[in-house]
Amino acid sequence: MSQYTQIIREGLWSNNPGFVQLLGLCPLLAVTGTLINGLGLGIATTLIMMASNVTVSLIRHIVPNEIRLPVFVLIIASFVTAVEMILKAFYYDLYLALGIFIPLIVTNCSVIGRAEAFASKQPVNYAFFDGLMMGLGFTFALVMLGGLRELLGQGTLFAQAELMFGQAAQWMTITVFENYRGFLLAALPPGAFFGLGLLIALKNAIDRRLARPIEQQPITLVTSQPQSAV
Repeated sequence: MSQYTQIIREGLWSNNPGFVQLLGLCPLLAVTGTLINGLGLGIATTLIMMASNVTVSLIRHIVPNEIRLPVFVLIIASFVTAVEMILKAFYYDLYLALGIFIPLIVTNCSVIGRAEAFASKQPVNYAFFDGLMMGLGFTFALVMLGGLRELLGQGTLFAQAELMFGQAAQWMTITVFENYRGFLLAALPPGAFFGLGLLIALKNAIDRRLARPIEQQPITLVTSQPQSAV
């Protein structure tokens, strides 16, 4: 298995930050009231992870070990500030919806963890690809949980898509259940815990299914009958 294949597998599935490492749970549970909110935070986190991983990899031979963590936090904070300013300038409504959880990416354990555990020990190409895959894995967790909560809570998918894609994207809203009164628990914070638990259980069931050995069919040996003497 090549290094790139292993990074893809770990980032998207076997070491997913949301479903396996259980890192960054505060934004994962807080902003996933809708699919669009989860997608917006996931894209922002992915951009920050890629940029911070590349920067950490570039300076890994320069920064002394004694101060590496403060330096990593400073790098991440710089990119978080840049992303926050972009959201304020071009996606202000989405920025208001995500609220405090954009600046809190600075303290996201998954971002700092990858910078320390991987990017600080790998060349730039692997660090960049790891940031991309881990970010996409985290985005996948956000989108799945946000979509589940929105579907159960409101009966829709892609509600408020205009926050990210502009007013022309209002047609993207899909009403799955007509005249649906909503399931209040899914929209409340406890619903985020239940939804995450269900998704983790589903992933574990899939992993067990894939790890189950293929049952071997019994082999019947056909032997020729000896010919009787005439």
